[in-house]
Amino acid sequence: MIVATGGLAYRARMITRGQIRAARGLLGWTQAELAKAAGLSEVAVKNLERGRTDPRVSTLTAIQEAFDRAGLVFLDPGDTRNGGSGVRLKI
Repeated sequence: MIVATGGLAYRARMITRGQIRAARGLLGWTQAELAKAAGLSEVAVKNLERGRTDPRVSTLTAIQEAFDRAGLVFLDPGDTRNGGSGVRLKI
């Protein structure tokens, strides 16, 4: 879901660790490549995917923006475009 406030649009729900791993798989990206694209450290990406840390909103936003620039779209649970949460390449 996209929410607009004051001219800015953002996702009301952040992406999950599973969606991040799936998105990397779709793109064939390593954790290092995602970290570089998102402006994060590789350790931050590894810890996030392993569930060792609770990520900041800014970290998840940076990851989502990197994937968006790469042509991915994230789907929320119940999203009627495909029937459930997940990730897919933009058409």
